[in-house]
Amino acid sequence: MWLAKWAVCVVAIAAGAWVLGFVAARLWVVLLPVLLAIVVATVLWPPTRLLVKAGLPPAAAASLTLIGFVGVLAGGIALIVPSVVDQMPELSDKATTGINTVRDWLQGPPLNIRDEQLDSAVDAMVSRLQSSAEQIASGVFTGVSTATSVLVTIFLVLVLTFFFVKDGPRFLPWMHQVLGGRSGRHFEQVLVRVWDVLGGFIRTQALVSFIDAFFIGLGLVLLGVPLWGVLTALTFLGGFIPMVGAFVAGALAVLVALVGNGFTTALIVLAIIVAVQQLEGNVLQPVLQSRTMKLHAVVVLLAVTGGGTLYGITGAFLAVPVVAVVAVVIRYISEQIDEAVARSGPDDETGGEPEPATTDEPTGTLEK
Repeated sequence: MWLAKWAVCVVAIAAGAWVLGFVAARLWVVLLPVLLAIVVATVLWPPTRLLVKAGLPPAAAASLTLIGFVGVLAGGIALIVPSVVDQMPELSDKATTGINTVRDWLQGPPLNIRDEQLDSAVDAMVSRLQSSAEQIASGVFTGVSTATSVLVTIFLVLVLTFFFVKDGPRFLPWMHQVLGGRSGRHFEQVLVRVWDVLGGFIRTQALVSFIDAFFIGLGLVLLGVPLWGVLTALTFLGGFIPMVGAFVAGALAVLVALVGNGFTTALIVLAIIVAVQQLEGNVLQPVLQSRTMKLHAVVVLLAVTGGGTLYGITGAFLAVPVVAVVAVVIRYISEQIDEAVARSGPDDETGGEPEPATTDEPTGTLEK
């Protein structure tokens, strides 16, 4: 009977998770802008709060921070695109030369690979890359119908971010009134913790990604690697996808260095990337992320893998924040169970009055 009860619970949880996944897939066009807007709002809220404290109205403060954010993104793109256009022909020529050099080396001793074997291997690699590119492209725009363009999605993200930043402080009191006293208190506490975790995650990842991009980009500049600006930007963006993003960006930098500068430079770039990522993985990530995420590295890796498999690059980017939110909810439920046991324990065993429950949360969380 015990096993049967637990089996029913597991089946019920699995069925509920499947229903949630089905609904999320159907509403992905709506959920994706909301999720991205929440992530952006966690970045823009600190400067907006400072502007509001300085005396600006919330709407003006939110508008200024949003315009500044868009300006920074547009400026970064404007700096990167010309370098790509200018260096792409040279890089293409060097790539052709590098491929021919590798082909001649494979055909010579000691490997002595025949032409037909190389042709079949190249065809297999090309087909694999084409299929992967199609999967990545479809994963980025999963759920976005043909009637909804990328520009519309970006516009929705910006509009939602503006309202989240402008009216965010009013949300919790409103939810408290709608849900009532007891439910509203629990919901308020959970949302405050979720916001703190998301904000800490984004700020920490931005700091770690900036350090990675700075040192790796500096090494690429000193070594004269082509497209160093693009590679530095990709390293920074890849840092927001824990573990997987840094690896992919580093591998791309090594390949570009191999094609553009030769084998020796590629080895030096590889050594720089390995050293920086070791510093990140052994020093920065444990010190900074342990204070905010409190997630084991295995959980993070599995979350990124599962999110990338289901929803492509977007899923890999949002996987860790979603898992962190789930972890916050589970921890809060565990705390409530412990408090209930603490209240009922003394009364049941000794017949005395239950001791008041204690919590680590400050009473002024909402006001803060």
